[in-house]
Amino acid sequence: MKKYYLAIDIGASSGRHILGWLEDGQLKLEEIYRFKNGSKSVDGHLQWQSERLIGEVVAGLKKAKEIGKVPEYIGVDTWAVDYALLDKNDKIIGDIYSYRDSRTQAEIERVHNLLSFDQLYSKTGIQFQPFNTIYQLSADITSGKIQGAESFLMLPDYINFRLTGVKKQEYTNATSTGMVNAQTHQWDEEIIEKLGLPSKLFDQLSQPGSIVGTFSEEMQKELGYQATVILPATHDTASAVLAAPLDSAVPYISSGTWSLLGVESPKAYTDENSQNANYSNEGSIDYNFRYQKNIMGTWIIQSVRNEQPEEIGFGELADMARGVNTELFIDVNDNRFLSPVNMSEEIDAAIGKPLNLETRMAVIYNGLALSYKQAIEELEANVGKKFATINVIGGGCRDTYLNELTSKATGKKVIIGPIEATSIGNIIMQMIGVGDIEDIVQARQIIKKSFDVKEIVHE
Repeated sequence: MKKYYLAIDIGASSGRHILGWLEDGQLKLEEIYRFKNGSKSVDGHLQWQSERLIGEVVAGLKKAKEIGKVPEYIGVDTWAVDYALLDKNDKIIGDIYSYRDSRTQAEIERVHNLLSFDQLYSKTGIQFQPFNTIYQLSADITSGKIQGAESFLMLPDYINFRLTGVKKQEYTNATSTGMVNAQTHQWDEEIIEKLGLPSKLFDQLSQPGSIVGTFSEEMQKELGYQATVILPATHDTASAVLAAPLDSAVPYISSGTWSLLGVESPKAYTDENSQNANYSNEGSIDYNFRYQKNIMGTWIIQSVRNEQPEEIGFGELADMARGVNTELFIDVNDNRFLSPVNMSEEIDAAIGKPLNLETRMAVIYNGLALSYKQAIEELEANVGKKFATINVIGGGCRDTYLNELTSKATGKKVIIGPIEATSIGNIIMQMIGVGDIEDIVQARQIIKKSFDVKEIVHE
């Protein structure tokens, strides 16, 4: 009888439930449920619809029973930085703000007056982003939302709590807050104190592979079965990087709504050069780090696609870009592209003239490739090592044109795959947690045998 593991992988634009199991030394996958996701404007602020998210999680769990493939173990991963505050009755206070909401803009100066960014970076090694959790929590202090809060849970921790009734704060996602000390691997007490946050909100951090608990009695009754919830690396990028099927640490691009370019490292780089390059040291398993940089990614392409009067496939948009010969490009990391009212108009304004759709796509692709080139050059300079290869993982693997441009711009061999890296990383961490796989080394050997990868070498 097969032992099923279920990865619940929720991204900013969609979520899915993917079953995994070991068969003849290979990892097999089956997607059983998928749903759309997105933030919604409420009283002028972008928020996630947390109850709808919970409903979709439960619907996918019910689907597993319907098809007769009940999982023994379940792991949840999501994007980083967003969180829930709970009151004394364990009820959510308000709802979960989206990182794309602008409420943090007024808080950056307040936070940096209490602790300069130089101080913050030397402590945490986390890059500056205007949406980092530290600035969101500062906004909660200013608005008064923090009053009455008895619990603080990152989004996947909150989903776990709703499934089990158990509160655990997982390490990899916690590091994205900009409040975890890179040396102690725990919440930084000085940051919490200086910001005026209640210390009771911040508990001992748990490593991936830790057991959260079994379904609560209420959840078990609703689903009709019992299962154990395990912590994967709950930050989706951390899970994705675990699935990179490489024998040694080489750079990766976790390609999706965001592109994360980096390399695994046993230590954090909190030096001035890393700070100036806006590189981040986010947590991985066994207290290692992902030394990486956020790049806006396919969010810009998705936004332009959604603005078209008729539905156009991503492949068609890539073909449009391929057919245009232009050196025009945009700085994809410019905050003007974080959440504009109209992405197409914002791109045209950045270029300084109206563009047709084909040219607009070309300047996006050019910008992405150039951002990868700059980021890999900064990475090599900061770690003092040259790399011949980049491993592209995640949904962006499907974009052949972007992968070709990446190889051309960087001069590196590009290894493509696996596509379902996040769910794979989620599942293998569950398997390691219960002892079905020994460690990440064995897990990556299994991944290499289980999934096809391709190579692109620019001539």
